[in-house]
Amino acid sequence: MIIIRKRVPGLSDASLSRFVRRAGKEAGLAGSVNVLLTSSHELRSLNSRFRKKDKATDVLSFPAMPELQEKFAGDLAISVDIAARNARELGHSAANEIKILALHGLLHLAGYDHEQDRGEMARTEQRLRRDLRLPGGLIERNGSLPQSRTRKPREASRRKVR
Repeated sequence: MIIIRKRVPGLSDASLSRFVRRAGKEAGLAGSVNVLLTSSHELRSLNSRFRKKDKATDVLSFPAMPELQEKFAGDLAISVDIAARNARELGHSAANEIKILALHGLLHLAGYDHEQDRGEMARTEQRLRRDLRLPGGLIERNGSLPQSRTRKPREASRRKVR
């Protein structure tokens, strides 16, 4: 399900839904994903409530309980405000930026954690971004693409909310 509280030029619920299904499959998710497109104010509120970080962020991932993940992988919340600003600064469309953020969030739902995985998520995101014909991804932009051996995603029971 796609919930659009804040519209993005050039992006419909149908096109985002198709992208999320395809990218989710590529990321190894079996279940469906809900996506909320909203304001930075709402992302700040969610970030504060669930991560105890009182600041706006671009994307949050909320994995489903392990026993539900075959049918429902989890939820994503994306800040349209931050996506639009990033898109302007990076010279691509806000619609593409939303897809980049969705891909990043989907990888978190699949169990990847760029803060602890020695570059595994970054490499996977970079490959999927190319496959899905998207501009540079989040981790790649931050220059944190360490070179190391790839590992399998962590078990679902070890996933954390991002």
